[in-house]
Amino acid sequence: MKLKNKVAVITGGNSGIGLGIAEEFKRQGASIAICGRDKKTLDMAQMQLGQAALVVQADVASLPDIEQLYRRVTERFDKIDILIVNAGFGILQPCEQVDEATFDSQVNVNFKGAYFTLQKALPHLNDGASVVLISSVAQSKGMAAMSVYSATKAALRSMARTLSADLNPRGIRVNVISPGPIETPVFEKLGLPPEQLTGAKEAFRQMVPLKRFGSVGEVAKAALFLASDDSSFIVGEEIQVDGGLNNL
Repeated sequence: MKLKNKVAVITGGNSGIGLGIAEEFKRQGASIAICGRDKKTLDMAQMQLGQAALVVQADVASLPDIEQLYRRVTERFDKIDILIVNAGFGILQPCEQVDEATFDSQVNVNFKGAYFTLQKALPHLNDGASVVLISSVAQSKGMAAMSVYSATKAALRSMARTLSADLNPRGIRVNVISPGPIETPVFEKLGLPPEQLTGAKEAFRQMVPLKRFGSVGEVAKAALFLASDDSSFIVGEEIQVDGGLNNL
C-alpha cells in the first residue's frame, strides 16, 4: 500500500496506459480521479475502478474543462498528492501531408493540454507532490511520419526539467515516463486502414530489442515508482519503458 491516503489524478485515465495506472494506484491504496473525453470508455472505467473513483468527462485541450476537473476533484478529495499527465494521441502522417488542423489537434492535447493540466493543478497540489508526465520513446528517435507527435512528446521531456526547477521551492517533483510500443487501443486511433495497421504493429514489434510490445502494467509499475516515496531523490528525470528500443 505505497500510496495509502494519497489522492491521485490521472488524465486520459479511461483507457490504455492511463487506466492501467489508475488500477495499479487503486491497488496501492490511493484515492483515484480520472478524466477523459469519451463517455463510453469513461463509463467502462467507472465499472472497473468502482464507485469510489471520481470519473470526470473533460477534454484537456479545453482550459474550462481542466478547471472543471479540479473543481470536482477538490470537492471530493480536497488536495492532490499525485498528478499523472497522460492524455494524448498521435496521427501518423508524412510532413508534406500535415495540415493546420491536424497539427493543432495534436499540439492542443499533447503539449498545451499537458502544460495547463499541470499549471491549473498547482493551487490544488500539496507541497511535496509528485507529477509524472507520460511522453513517448518517439521524442528521442527520428521516426518517419511522426514529426508532430514526436515534437509534442519532446516538449514533455523538456517540461520535466524546467517545471521541476520552477516547482523545486515547493518540493514538487516532475518526472517523465517514455513508453515504447505498448499494447493499448492507441494503435487503432492512428488513422491507418486495417491492413496498414497490422503491418505497422509488426514493424514496431521488430524494432524493439525484446521483440514484443510492453504491457500497460509495466508502465504502471514505473509510474508507481515515480509517484511514491521510493523515488524521493529523483527529479526532472526520464524512465524509458521501451524494451531497449532507445538504447540498443
